[in-house]
Amino acid sequence: MFGWLRRGKSSAAAASSPTGAREGDDLFDDLFDEHFQAKLEMLALAARRMHQGRTRAERRSKKTGSGIEFADHREYSAGDDFRYLDWNVYGRSGRLLLRLFEEEEDLSVYVLLDRSRSMAFGAPPKLDYAKRLAAALAYISLAGLDRVSLVTFDDALRGRLPPTRGKNRIFTAFKFLREQQADGPTGLADAMRTFVAQNKRRGVAIVISDLYDPKGFEDGINVLRFQKFETHVIQVFDPSEVRPPLHGDVRLVDEETGEAREITVTPRVLDRYAKAHDAYRARIERFCAEKQVAYYPVETSTPFDEAILRILRRGGMLG
Repeated sequence: MFGWLRRGKSSAAAASSPTGAREGDDLFDDLFDEHFQAKLEMLALAARRMHQGRTRAERRSKKTGSGIEFADHREYSAGDDFRYLDWNVYGRSGRLLLRLFEEEEDLSVYVLLDRSRSMAFGAPPKLDYAKRLAAALAYISLAGLDRVSLVTFDDALRGRLPPTRGKNRIFTAFKFLREQQADGPTGLADAMRTFVAQNKRRGVAIVISDLYDPKGFEDGINVLRFQKFETHVIQVFDPSEVRPPLHGDVRLVDEETGEAREITVTPRVLDRYAKAHDAYRARIERFCAEKQVAYYPVETSTPFDEAILRILRRGGMLG
């Protein structure tokens, strides 16, 4: 029951609004209009204030070279640069040791956007809302001089904006996101396996998805964890997925498979569904807490900038 309701529509609802868009809603005129862009600048400034004084060394690479922070020693070898010999150690022990320093690398931020067919559901469609979240997080990262990549997926990787830097690159990100359409079944684990195989440079991985994967969400998140990505999960859901506005005899259609089922919706059925939906979200939250993965449930009725500010206030994702 839960799987059908959470991704299905009554035939009447589907006929009246194929995408869930409300007529006249400016979200569908231009996702990234001037008003949206102004809010991005405000969010970037807010992020900077929140993270003032916080050191990026928490995410610094273990690579060693000629940076400014001491990391370790190693034995001197012929041809090494004499400038890095530790003469204090030589004076105490007579050993020729070379000082090694940590090099601070750009933080790599990967925004992984679910564009499976279930993301077409809602008003606004979950995918459009998720695109705004993805654009906002990308802009904040670009403003912080991080290296940002956008990746879309369903049961495989479907699109990729290669790593880029600089605030002016946000317009390339807008173009990439506008082109993404909801299609295909959800397969988080398979998509993430391909992602980690293609991206050897570790960093922050932000998954934006409704997490409606019939095989479960756990394996996909674990793929990122096991490969040492700092993983954050933003679950996007429509208010009507919490308590569907359905009653009587309806025909539900699975968004991703097209399979249909006739059911009679009663208050008791809706109550059972609501409890099942709450239990599913609790399962996600419990799993993420146990695995030390940051989890942010976001309802599409929440203005995107408010959602981003809540995420930033929790700290840890960017900065």
